[in-house]
Amino acid sequence: MLQHISLQTVLCLDIETVPQYPHYSDLPAETQKQWQRKSEFLKRKEEEQNATLYERAGIYAEFGKIICISAGYLSVKNGERKFRLHSFFGDDERELLVSFISFLKEFNDDIVLCAHNGKEFDFPYLCRRMLIQGIKIPAPLQICGKKPWEVNHLDTMELWKFGDYKHYTPLNLLASVFNIANPKDDMDGSQVGEVYWKEHDLARIEKYCIKDVVTVMQILLRMKGEAILAEDEIFIPVNAL
Repeated sequence: MLQHISLQTVLCLDIETVPQYPHYSDLPAETQKQWQRKSEFLKRKEEEQNATLYERAGIYAEFGKIICISAGYLSVKNGERKFRLHSFFGDDERELLVSFISFLKEFNDDIVLCAHNGKEFDFPYLCRRMLIQGIKIPAPLQICGKKPWEVNHLDTMELWKFGDYKHYTPLNLLASVFNIANPKDDMDGSQVGEVYWKEHDLARIEKYCIKDVVTVMQILLRMKGEAILAEDEIFIPVNAL
């Protein structure tokens, strides 16, 4: 599997998102009205309210924002592997998006982007938030006008589906199947908003985001039939915004 792809051409990434405001009551009047309409489709129980559902707003680009992007790429020299990680995080979404795009310019436009559920979440979310922030979408994320086979995007969840569109496998389950360390040992995605708005612990969120990126590469290695990365092959430079 994946024999036609060199993992040295793949950039694994993950994003962390939160609601744009700490509480539903903080929303501007028009945005609050739009969330009321949106939340009607999200209600699973009659007693659920717009305010309580707002904690899920971060997964929608119209009501959320990106607070962290982590990315990693594999380099091999003289038979020695190094997985280098970079993170862009902070309160200013526009600033971190611009920094991430500058980082992308270090690679060729034909770099392959990979994320778990990336085609349904990470990639479109990045594009939507870039447009909202008035930023031009970089070439690696551009899909408009391209044929499906011209889009250099990989998705480990899609790869695991093998054409079964009903099948959903979370990252931590796939990691467990391949005997890879659980990336959700500290928290999961549903807790990111609370950690951000109540604790403002961006360092903890970045660490969580990085674990997901490492896990995506480990899964790709297993799918390709190669040995997973050892701890001393993973490099995390300090480059916080």
